[in-house]
Amino acid sequence: MSRYVMAIDQGTSSTKSMIVDENGRIVASSSAPFPQSFPRPGWVEHDPEAIWRSVLETTRGALSSARVDASQLAAVGITNQRETTVVWDRRTGRAVYPAIVWQDRRTSSTCAALESGVSDWVRAHTGLRIDPYFSATKVAWILDHVEGLRDRARRGEIAAGTIDSWLLWRMTGGRVHATDPTNASRTLLMDLAKVAWDDELCQLFEVPSSVLGRIEVGGALIAESDPDVWGSPVAITAVLGDQQAALLAQGCVSPGQTKSTYGTGSFVLQHTGATPLTASPSLIATAAHRASGAAPQYALEGSIFTTGAAIQWLRDGLGIITSADETQELAQSLDDNGDVWFVPALSGLGAPHWDPDARGLLIGLTGGTTKAHVARAALESIAYQTREVVEAMNAQSGNPLRELKADGGATHNAWLMQFQSDVLGVPVVVSASIQATLWGAAYAAGLGAQVWHSYNDLPAASGHVIRYEPSMSDDQRDELQERWSSALARSREWTS
Repeated sequence: MSRYVMAIDQGTSSTKSMIVDENGRIVASSSAPFPQSFPRPGWVEHDPEAIWRSVLETTRGALSSARVDASQLAAVGITNQRETTVVWDRRTGRAVYPAIVWQDRRTSSTCAALESGVSDWVRAHTGLRIDPYFSATKVAWILDHVEGLRDRARRGEIAAGTIDSWLLWRMTGGRVHATDPTNASRTLLMDLAKVAWDDELCQLFEVPSSVLGRIEVGGALIAESDPDVWGSPVAITAVLGDQQAALLAQGCVSPGQTKSTYGTGSFVLQHTGATPLTASPSLIATAAHRASGAAPQYALEGSIFTTGAAIQWLRDGLGIITSADETQELAQSLDDNGDVWFVPALSGLGAPHWDPDARGLLIGLTGGTTKAHVARAALESIAYQTREVVEAMNAQSGNPLRELKADGGATHNAWLMQFQSDVLGVPVVVSASIQATLWGAAYAAGLGAQVWHSYNDLPAASGHVIRYEPSMSDDQRDELQERWSSALARSREWTS
């Protein structure tokens, strides 16, 4: 009888589930969107119950389509949007406030006030910047803005965590409150080297350690699902953040190997082995997947907040395209960008600038500017932002990029992938599957359940790898990047 692994990818706008067999063949998959809400400028929220319903819908749908009984599953693996934060009642299992999403900027002033005097200390311990992107100030905000919640937290009635913790709680009927290092390392509350919650960090950010779940550092059984969820109890053997899942799926398990996932934002991660590199203020250090019994593993990360979201804005905000696919044809219709530049600081700037006050900028317009120029400028901005992060990584790690492995929805855009290779001056290797996060969750779960015994045993994702080689001269790529940098500087001056 075949052994099956089920992977769940709980993302920012949808939840996907996939069942694969031990040979890596996809036997079923399912996807369900769920809504985001934007109650105030800079605020982004999710309904935790909608997230849970989407998980049930997609997992049960995949099992039904595959005609696989839950008792045939060797393991389940979860990957998730990382910094998004849920606070819930331990007795009822119900969230006490909407989930605050990673994109949310409501705690910017709190972070700015905290930075003075402690930013270097925090970075040395966590690998992170003090930024509203991360979870700690989100938890504190909920505790402070729901009446009586801090008192209830002190009495042990309240639990908090990232989305993985919320899902584990619901999947186990409230028996398990846990997370893993890849998610815990996104909270500003975990000591990166010790892989443990830090009391001083909890005090600094005013988050009681009692609300946090245990950090599971193993590589085997984390929990067993409640029979009511899928009809039979199933071993949950892996939990990891979505970008670390993609890093694993792309085979980046040794120092220097680098991937970029192109989604709503873009996330460039370079594996750094057993050493957390916490010195750079422009990048963050984060936990990476670790095999069972292995030492902790780490990565450098550049989090770019707005890439695919910029294309969505062209569609939904400006209405100049009806689908993201149009941008490739529009970009190809031009010989050059017409000196039109777009800085997509629609939610501030992430790495390597970390400027929450930067604003989006479209510059260089003339009477001859068309929607093709704007679409091309938006695509180019993705490549320029990625190069900035890669250059910072090269300097920090001492491992110059030799090739970039790419996944995510934007890798369908052949024009963008070629331009990315040209701007970087190295090959860009596009994954056989854009669903690298799902594959990473499947691989981690299968490794935890001994369906596969090592990284070398992992089956390849189905599909064809596409390789793009650079064709632009050094002088041309440097000149383009310089013009981009000039436009970016203006976007950062706007509110100064």
